[in-house]
Amino acid sequence: MTNSSGKVRTTTRRVVAASLVGNALEWYDFFLYGTAAALIFNRLFFPGADPMVGTVAAFGTQAVAFAARPIGGFIFGHFGDRIGRRSMLYVTLSLMGVATFLIGALPTYETIGVWAPILLTLLRMLQGIAVGGEWGGGVLLISENVDGRRRGMLSALSQTGVGIGFLLSALVFAITQGATTEEQFMTWGWRIPFLAGVAIMGMGLFIRHRVSETAAFEEVREQSKVERLPALTALREHPRSMFVAFGARLTESGASYIFIVFVLAYTDQVGISNSVALTSVVIGMTLNALAMPLWGALSDRVGRRPVYIGGAVGVALWAAPFFWLINTRQTALVLISIIVANAICHAAMIGVQPAFFTELFPSDVRYSALSLSHELASILGGGISPLIAISLLAWADAWWPVAVYVAFLGLVAVVAVAMAPETVGRDLSAGSLDRPAQPTPGDTPAQVSAP
Repeated sequence: MTNSSGKVRTTTRRVVAASLVGNALEWYDFFLYGTAAALIFNRLFFPGADPMVGTVAAFGTQAVAFAARPIGGFIFGHFGDRIGRRSMLYVTLSLMGVATFLIGALPTYETIGVWAPILLTLLRMLQGIAVGGEWGGGVLLISENVDGRRRGMLSALSQTGVGIGFLLSALVFAITQGATTEEQFMTWGWRIPFLAGVAIMGMGLFIRHRVSETAAFEEVREQSKVERLPALTALREHPRSMFVAFGARLTESGASYIFIVFVLAYTDQVGISNSVALTSVVIGMTLNALAMPLWGALSDRVGRRPVYIGGAVGVALWAAPFFWLINTRQTALVLISIIVANAICHAAMIGVQPAFFTELFPSDVRYSALSLSHELASILGGGISPLIAISLLAWADAWWPVAVYVAFLGLVAVVAVAMAPETVGRDLSAGSLDRPAQPTPGDTPAQVSAP
């Protein structure tokens, strides 16, 4: 018994580390572009336009990556459900590292003209394909391997990796910007964080090499339950689960990119320095990353639905105060605005999301179902939310339409999650939202809710 318990703890630590670190490194690459799009790409790749128009164009290429993410979700989800989760995570990390390095080596508009934004867009699409397959696999690496009683808390650590990835990208960007003059940074300094993608890729591949395939997928393979077309099966047999995940993700993703990407452009518009804005976002995302497992642990005790809905209501209610505080231009109030938005409102949703979404689907289609619902929602959420927000700001020359948009996003998740039964304690080998769940060993019957 002691040896068995020790092996379980070792396996748990190993899969948590592999998911957290791998996600952090992959999302470091992905978030670099968002920071650069908000601060410098409008001048390097879209020069000659009005600054606001250039920013809209830069965010437009940001949206292209989100349009490509469902492609990655479909491809890697398909093979992840047929071949295995682990092997797909090698490919996604490699693709992301190469694309990020090439962005860092890309000539600007001044050197190659219109080919610069075209190539930038193509490379951003490759990043989108990579991260579209990464999220589902990274989540399942933990959620399909851990004790059901702690699934919310432990699975949330995969999302902590996403937060750490953002922090790394913002910190490296800020350090590089601080260590160079403005001319040096605009000429070559901005390339350093992107070129580092190759080294980061190697580190991530080494860490992921040490983990085995997930227990849930091994069970599917042993029982010969591998689906020929898992995405089609998910859409046909689990439409309600797909809708719930889609709506919940749309709010979380859309609000997140307002709070960490659009806010950088907005603070620049109202006269807040880049250093203050970046520092505030870094602090907000640090607390976000720390809060995610706490919200996940709370969902293990009180359920996934109340915690997720609470975060969505928070997004809707905080939309106007978020801008009021920023408009004061006082550093402390700007910081409070961003901390509440990220560490409370957003973290409550994203901390619960891995366990909640995992429990919505059966093992034979889980990678495909998770990835497709998650990434399709990303297009209408994070993919276009900064673009919509900057367009609303340009149209009205005021912040209030953006606040209305953010509040609407919050209500979307409230409606979607309210349609789902409670899933906490669900046996991952039993089924999804659309099939009865069985108690996990050690769970009490009260912990399991049938549809």
